[in-house]
Order: sequence, then structure tokens, then C-alpha cells
Amino acid sequence: MSSGLSWLVVSSVPSQLMLCIVIMCFMAEEVMKTHDLDFCSRPNLCAARQLSYNASDLSFSPYNHYWREMRKVCVVHLFNRVQKYRHIREDEVARLIEKIYQFSIDSKPINFSEAIMCFSSFIICRVGFGKRYDEQGIERSRFHRLLKESQAILSSFCFTDYFPFMGWADRCMGFLNRLEITSKEFDTFFQELIDEHLDSNKLKSEQEDIVDVLLRIRTDHKFSFDLTIDHIKAILMDIFIAGTDTAAATMIWVMSFLMKNPKCLKKAQVEVRDLVGEKGFVNEDDVQGLIYLKAVIKETFRLQPVAPLLLPRETRRKCSIGGYEVPAKTLVYVNAWAIGREPEAWENPQDFCPERLIGSSIDYKGLNFELIPFGAGRRVCPGMHMGVAEVELGLANLLYKFDWEMPNGMNREDLDFDAVNGLTTHKKNALILQAKKIND
Repeated sequence: MSSGLSWLVVSSVPSQLMLCIVIMCFMAEEVMKTHDLDFCSRPNLCAARQLSYNASDLSFSPYNHYWREMRKVCVVHLFNRVQKYRHIREDEVARLIEKIYQFSIDSKPINFSEAIMCFSSFIICRVGFGKRYDEQGIERSRFHRLLKESQAILSSFCFTDYFPFMGWADRCMGFLNRLEITSKEFDTFFQELIDEHLDSNKLKSEQEDIVDVLLRIRTDHKFSFDLTIDHIKAILMDIFIAGTDTAAATMIWVMSFLMKNPKCLKKAQVEVRDLVGEKGFVNEDDVQGLIYLKAVIKETFRLQPVAPLLLPRETRRKCSIGGYEVPAKTLVYVNAWAIGREPEAWENPQDFCPERLIGSSIDYKGLNFELIPFGAGRRVCPGMHMGVAEVELGLANLLYKFDWEMPNGMNREDLDFDAVNGLTTHKKNALILQAKKIND
């Protein structure tokens, strides 16, 4: 067995032998750089196909002309607009601080996990849809229910994906019915958003949200394909699912590691407070000078990537890797979690040590294959910079404004790192913390 390559036979069908391989550390560069063109497609999975309007989105579309053009649309017109949404991020951080401050006044513990999930969803709703749902409102409950259900469905096992002749099992177990109901609810949700934006009587905001941008592109006809309403809904699906969960989960894991490692927590707080002084708020310009905090986030990406196996890839043609012939249509998973803990790549890989990344050239942007939380190559996550901007700004202000402690009756040793596996890996048990506001 070649180092870094694991083979799994996942099904045997009459027409072919379907293979799945799990890529480990030193093979990642082979897959995502050297042979990236061979490994850059996506498998035709049942739930992803249904929820993404027949793979019309960016995440689940196979590698073809449509995907290349759609990626240009998204990168140029959506994900390169990070600075345009700066005021939304900073406003939501200020609201989050005020919310936590109210808990600190009464010396009440706060469900940090819940607060951060709300914070992240507020940002994505304002950036993507141009609205901010009330925290306890019906629409917000609907939003979170759809988010939770889509995550569960996309991470569920589907017999049809691996044993095409066993589709009856998915029907009997209720999976297909559940998928159909959820896809219809999503379609209704997105259609309502689009109709609101098309309503000529609606008061238009000065700031374009992502729906506005996509509808404008649709009328411009500047691309080699016509952008349809279903295409727009598919892109909104990507933003809805990936944009909310990943940033929130990362922030929760970062704070978990910092609470478990008080010296690192203190060091991060001293850095941000020394840099910002008495200004009262950490803005996005300030964040660029927070070297240690950035190392803390990178170290969290290494130890607990929120997508441990990334999204699955599929080979486009037969190729050779690690001394093995890999057939076309082979399902490929890149084990980012194992890569981040590989002893040959990292010294003391189980230890949380942000200092190892200070002054290091290793980054998470897809050029260093020891650290690939966002993937690499053609399929690197295009929304990476938008998500990281949210994480850095939020954490910087929380460390600047508050001292953090465990609630009464708990100590740091009680902190667990149990995870709930899914499309995004969340902390199994909510992170409950006590915040104490420091003087401005």
C-alpha cells in the first residue's frame, strides 16, 4: 500500500466496479495540483443533485464549461466583494457585543455556540438576501430549520449513490420523500426572496445584496450561457449552507481551544488590546496586525477543519497516482483532518500550538498541502476570504471586549471536543461561557 492512499470498494454494479479512495497527507498535492485536472470533477450524488437544481451550483457541479463560467460569475461578482460588505460584518459584531454585554451585566452564562450561529446567520442573510430576520421570529425559525435539515440530508447515506439498483431502499426508509419535501421548501423560500427583489414597489436598498447582483447579471447577458432563476437559486443554496455553518463552527472551535489553553487565550487578548488600545472597537484594518490571532485560527483549521473530508471529488479519466491506476469515475475524498495531524508534516501534531505558525510560510489558501481546510486547486473554496474575514473580525472583538471564563461549577478540564459529523463538523455539546466586560 502506497503511503497516503487508502482504497475502499464501495459497491459492485453490473456495469463497473465503483471505487472510492481516501487521500491522506503526501498524496494531497498529487491530487490537487499535479493531477488536479484529472481529479477536479464532482460525483453525481442524489441529495446534492436535488438540492442544487441538478448540480447547477458551484459546489456540486461537475467540471465542465458551465462550471468554469459560473465560477467566473461568482468570483468576479460575488466573492471578490468582501470589502463591500465590511459595514455589515462590523455592524453585526457590534450587535453581538451588546448581546453578550447584557449577559455579563447579570453575570449569566451565555450559550456561545447559539450566539455565534445567530451572528453568522445574520451576516449571511444581510449579505445574501438583504434582510435581517428577527432573532425570535417565525422566518428565522424557518431559516434555521431548513439549514439544519439540508445539512442532515447532504451528510446522510443514500443507497442510490453507491448501489443504483437499491433505490427502493431509499424510498422505503423515507429518505427520498424527506429530500423531495426539503427541496420544495427550499425552492419556495428562494422564490419568495427573488420575488421580493423583483417587486418594483419594494423600497430598494443602497447596498446591493447577492440576490440583487445575480438578478442584474441575469439581465445583462454578458456570459456564454443564460443565467436562469434556477441557476440563481442554486448559487443561493451554496451561500445559504456553506456561508452560515462553516464560519460559525470555526469560531466555536477557536474559542474551545483557547478556553482549554489559557496561556494562548491570554496571549491573544494581550495582542489585540495592545494593538487597539482604547479605541473601543476592532475594525477590519486593525485585524491585519493581529499576527497571533491569525496563527490561532490557522492552528484551529489544522486540528479541527470544519469539513474534515472536504467535498468529494470524482476522477474525469483514468490516471496514475502513487503507483496505482485510478479508473475514471472513482469517488475521491481528501482527508484534511488526517493531513493536519500527520506526524511527518507536523511536530507534536496533537498539541494546540499557534506559535508553530508564526513566521511560517504555511497558509490555508491552497498552496501548502499540509493545511488545506478550504481545499486546493480548481476546487478551492471561492468564499474563503469572505468567511475568514467574518471569523477574524468577530473573534478579535470578543477577545478585546471581554474576559472569558468557565461558568460556575465548571473548569477547563470539563471542556470536551466531541464533534457531530456531517457536511460541517460542529461541536457536539454547546460551548457555555461566562463573559466579563472589561473597561473600554
